[in-house]
Amino acid sequence: MEKVDLSSECPLTRNAFSKEARKQITLVENHGVEGDAHAGSHVRHRYIARIWPGRPNNRQVHVMRAELFDELRAAGHSVKPGDLGENVTTSGLDLEHLPLGTRLHLGETAIVELTGLRTPCALIDRFQKGLRSQMISGTTAPRFKCGVLGVVLSGGRVTTGDSARGGNSVRNPRPTSRSLGVSGPRPLHRSSRPFKPHWASTISRSRCPR
Repeated sequence: MEKVDLSSECPLTRNAFSKEARKQITLVENHGVEGDAHAGSHVRHRYIARIWPGRPNNRQVHVMRAELFDELRAAGHSVKPGDLGENVTTSGLDLEHLPLGTRLHLGETAIVELTGLRTPCALIDRFQKGLRSQMISGTTAPRFKCGVLGVVLSGGRVTTGDSARGGNSVRNPRPTSRSLGVSGPRPLHRSSRPFKPHWASTISRSRCPR
């Protein structure tokens, strides 16, 4: 099987940019990664939370494809899993092209519904100068390749070596932050072809909450 990494931030109570490795994380339904600074049923994005604190949190989990790290290294950057703040890093899943509302199955019971693309922000360039531009595709869709965001539909523990796969997308996915008229992740592209379920991978490493 192909591989998947998991990530989150340490220390658990702080908004840190990068994350440290863990062998196991716990996903909590409608909350996120247990102990994660971005977990919660209401919006945790610091700017949005100041203005609309009651908005639902559609950014509970951040998932990124591991192939991006190889592309960044080829461009002269040194980036490893967890450096960009993701909770889950996958190999073999074309995350940014999955339909809005796709359900990712992690381990035995955890399910994450994808809600949008992560927008590459200025903090990425503060972490490593020139890195942000490598995550913007220009005219090629999807424009951003900094991973996807989602909410936890079903909780559970996810451990190194667990399986991960993409399941069917929901018929009426929840609105993204951008569709609500505020700054937030771009919606995932809706596929013109039927989504192929059961893309499988394996979790090879876990990291602590972001």
